[in-house]
Amino acid sequence: MTETESRPAEPKTELEEQVRLISLGYYVVAGLTGLFSLIPGIHITIGMLALLGKLEPDPSSGDFPSELFGGIFVGVGSLLMLMGFTLTALVAIAGRKLKQFKSRTYCLVIAAVLCAIFPLGTVLGVFTILILSKPEAKTLFSS
Repeated sequence: MTETESRPAEPKTELEEQVRLISLGYYVVAGLTGLFSLIPGIHITIGMLALLGKLEPDPSSGDFPSELFGGIFVGVGSLLMLMGFTLTALVAIAGRKLKQFKSRTYCLVIAAVLCAIFPLGTVLGVFTILILSKPEAKTLFSS
């Protein structure tokens, strides 16, 4: 491999460099979102323990509805985990599309969604919206 083949292509403009840096931020946010999406696994585990009868009821409270309790914990935990992994995939796809300068509208929508993830997603979403709103970005993504 020669020296020119081993190096990635240098961005031609400052805007291309900014978009490539933002795409790296998307990969970081996707990784962190995926990591935090594992937290509902604790709820799923507690729910499964309740469904299997491994949790002891409190003797002072009377009857313990372990099936209802376990079902709610498993259902809500699974839903939250699924939503988190879906968001992770959408953010990672947006990072790849930014890196390839494709699907500007999709990237703007995901940037708006990221604004709800405080604080890192908010900063990344706002910067993405500002950069992709420039007229030069429209021509960069259209070509």
